[in-house]
Amino acid sequence: MEKMSFDYDLVIIGAGVGGHGAALHAVKLGLKTAIIEAADMGGTCVNRGCIPSKALLAASGKVRELHDEKHLQALGIQLGSVGFDRQAIADHAINLVDKIRSDLTNSLTRLKVETLRGWGKIAGVQKVSVKTDNEERFITARDIILSTGSIPFVPPGIEVDGETVFTSDDAIKLEYLPDWVAIVGSGYIGLEFSDIYSALGCEITMIEALDVLMPGFDPDIAKIADRVLLKPRDIETYSGTLAKKVTPGSPVVIELADAKTKEPIDILEVDACLVATGRIPATKNLGLETIALETNRRGFIEVNDKMEVLKDGQPVPHLWAIGDATGKMMLAHAASAQGIIAVENICGKERIIDYRSIPAAAFTHPEISYVGLNEPQAKELAEKEGFSIATARTYFKGNSKALAEGETDGIAKIIYRKDTGELLGVHIIGLHAADLIQEAANAIAQRQAVQNLAFNVHTHPTLSEILDEAFKRAKV
Repeated sequence: MEKMSFDYDLVIIGAGVGGHGAALHAVKLGLKTAIIEAADMGGTCVNRGCIPSKALLAASGKVRELHDEKHLQALGIQLGSVGFDRQAIADHAINLVDKIRSDLTNSLTRLKVETLRGWGKIAGVQKVSVKTDNEERFITARDIILSTGSIPFVPPGIEVDGETVFTSDDAIKLEYLPDWVAIVGSGYIGLEFSDIYSALGCEITMIEALDVLMPGFDPDIAKIADRVLLKPRDIETYSGTLAKKVTPGSPVVIELADAKTKEPIDILEVDACLVATGRIPATKNLGLETIALETNRRGFIEVNDKMEVLKDGQPVPHLWAIGDATGKMMLAHAASAQGIIAVENICGKERIIDYRSIPAAAFTHPEISYVGLNEPQAKELAEKEGFSIATARTYFKGNSKALAEGETDGIAKIIYRKDTGELLGVHIIGLHAADLIQEAANAIAQRQAVQNLAFNVHTHPTLSEILDEAFKRAKV
């Protein structure tokens, strides 16, 4: 039988972090690869998410630190007045985006990944169309990866104008600093922007529809975050409350209602409103109908742990999906990991993704990070599988390096099986928590037990001893 000929071994639709990671790995494994992008190279993370927000957090964090006279005096430091230039801070984020986007684009060019500019969509089995304003061309590929990302979710009743009512896509531009800004949502995006705005002198009201603030975090961590990140900053908070209607203007009018009964509670008039209510998949107009494929009811593309696209529970040959479009873990590094897994399977090297070992972080001051299961999830698993769990905690106030830095707020909490000692989850709030979590992620990836981890030697004095002490406190 004659071997079928394709234009490419692999075509990737979407050049975000996930698509980029998949392309690099594909080239490494010898695949002739093309990547299609209709907008900015680098996707949400590079252009409107992780990268610019971290630049804003870094700059605003310095402003917060230099304004903290009590902390500086405790270290023997005295300063005069501290000022900042809003536009210069915004430019810092813009310049960083330009650099990272350029580096990403150049890496693809250097490795001879062909970049096709235009709107990519499936045009049939192993066939893709690339459409620009001027033309539409069709290409064939042995395998196709969908890596189309996500967009901010705006709930019904909220009108966005991009100026006074906006999502994180506009907030990262930092075009002005509202005197009073409402933030709808208390997930990591809402938390990070509350950190930025409060450091730069804005008054904040945070509105959460669920019964508790920071619902995605372990309850113990959320409790400390409330005490450390919200209350000292005089951030007004509402929980169990809907922003039922938000009308742009000067002022922005927000109608609050009870989340359960929908009864009116209050009307706020603020200078601006950031809508940080999560993200939804960018899976429309992808040509899925040409192969009789539908997304699930939330718009996500169904995949298995090999990243094969599923139709009626069965893999669709030569079609893969990664990143936010799958709805598994909406994190840039998770998308990149999924991309590598997909390419491995495309090349016949069977691998599956391990979501439990993928860490996450909020880059607030102090930072929050976690990996694996939170305590309610661990209890649910324990009940289902018939084992018991235990926890151990250590405190930054007992850590020599944290004491030297004068940054002692925070804890590390580990969750493990009582019978085998297997580490199930780790949650940290404190100085450099986002860096500290990697040790725990590696341990969970290897399904290590706390009694073995307790013998690892950590440099003294370092923050890493926070986890060392937690492993040693575990009782199996």
